[in-house]
Amino acid sequence: MRRISMVGAALSGVLLLSACSGGGGTGGSAASGGSGDKGGAAKASAAVLSIAPKDGAQDVAPGAVKVSVATGRLTEVAVTDKDGTPVEGSMASDGLSWIPATGGLTVGSLYRVNARAVDAAGVTTTATSSFTTLTPKRTAKVEDNVVTGQKFGVGMIISVHFGVRVKDKEAAEKAIAVEASDGTQVKGHWFENDTRLDLRPAEYWKPGTTVKIHLRTTGVELAPGVYGATRRDENFTVARSRISEVDARTHQMVVKEDGKPDQTIPITAGTSDNPSWNGTMVISAKSRMEKMTSRGQTNLVGEGYDAVEPHAMRLTSSGTYLHGNPKSRAAVGRSNISHGCVGMVDTEAGDENSTAGKVYAASLVGDVVIIRNSIKKAPLQPDNGLSGWTVPWSQW
Repeated sequence: MRRISMVGAALSGVLLLSACSGGGGTGGSAASGGSGDKGGAAKASAAVLSIAPKDGAQDVAPGAVKVSVATGRLTEVAVTDKDGTPVEGSMASDGLSWIPATGGLTVGSLYRVNARAVDAAGVTTTATSSFTTLTPKRTAKVEDNVVTGQKFGVGMIISVHFGVRVKDKEAAEKAIAVEASDGTQVKGHWFENDTRLDLRPAEYWKPGTTVKIHLRTTGVELAPGVYGATRRDENFTVARSRISEVDARTHQMVVKEDGKPDQTIPITAGTSDNPSWNGTMVISAKSRMEKMTSRGQTNLVGEGYDAVEPHAMRLTSSGTYLHGNPKSRAAVGRSNISHGCVGMVDTEAGDENSTAGKVYAASLVGDVVIIRNSIKKAPLQPDNGLSGWTVPWSQW
C-alpha cells in the first residue's frame, strides 16, 4: 500500500493574470512580448504555451487539465473558478508543466486558465483559456470517524468510508491526506470490498500530536461514472496514552496511563461457550447507556440476550464492549460470565462512582484495549471495529 502524504499546497507565487488577446497559443488565446529591437518591433517569444483542454471545452474530466510549454519554461499559472477562487496545483520541477492537485477541480463548474511562460532569451508569452467540467450522473459523499477539534487516544485509526466500491484506489488515496505535527507518516489499508480506507502510523501516535486530515474527493472519479463530493479539512489532538490490558484467564485488567501508576481492575470476560476476541482493539465509540442484543448473531451459543447496559465503550463492530455489567459483582476477578464483552462492576442505572463509571469517565475514543488469554481460536479481523493494529506494518 502506498504512503499517504499531504495534498500539495497552492502553488507559491501564482498570480491571477489578466486576459490576453492575440494568436499563436495552443488550446487558448496567446500573446508574446519582450524588448523591442532598434526598429521598435516586439520580438516574439520562442516559448509555446499549451492548455488542455482547449478553450471553450465542455464536459471535461477534472483529471484531464494540464498546462505545458515547449521551448521555454512556465513562470505563472492561475486556474480559477467562476467566483475567482484559485485552484490548488503544482508546477513540475523543470517548469515545463502544471497540473491541478487531486480534488482541486469540482465537477459541473466553469474554470478560467491564465498562464505565462518565458523563453531562453527572457521573452514572455501568455495564454488564456476557459472550460467547463462534466456533470456526473452520480456523486458519493465521503465520511470518516473524525470529530474535528476532539481529543483521541494514541490508538486512533482514521477510517474513511466512500459509499461506493472504489476502482481507482490510487486517486482516492491521494485525495485523503494526513498531516501530523511531529512528521509522523501514515499508510492506508483497504477493507470492506474496497469501500473503506483505514489510515494509521507504524506505531501508536505520540501524545500531544496534532493531526490534520484533508479530504479532497471533489472531482475524483472513485468508480466508473461516480465522482467524489467532499472537500473538507479536519483536525484532532492525540491525548495522553491509555492502554488497558485484559487477561481473560486471570480476570484482571491492567490500565497503563502516562504519568499514573498502573491500575489493576477486576473484570469478567466471555465464557467458554462465547469467548472474547484476543487481540488489539480500539475504543471506537462511547455510550452512557447502550442497548445490546444477540439478535442477528450467528455464532452465539445458548440463550440470547437483549439488555441496556451502562458505561459502554465499543471495541468491535461485531458487538464487543468494555462496559458496566450489573450482574458481574460476584464474578469479577473470579470467572467469565459474558457473551464476549469485558464487564466491570456497575449498577443498572450506571453509577458514576462505580468501577465502570470511573473507567468510562477516564477513557477516550482511540484508547487501546488489548485482550489476551481468551480461549477463542478464531483471529480478530482488522476491519472488525478499529482493529488494524493487529496487522503488522509490513503488511499494512
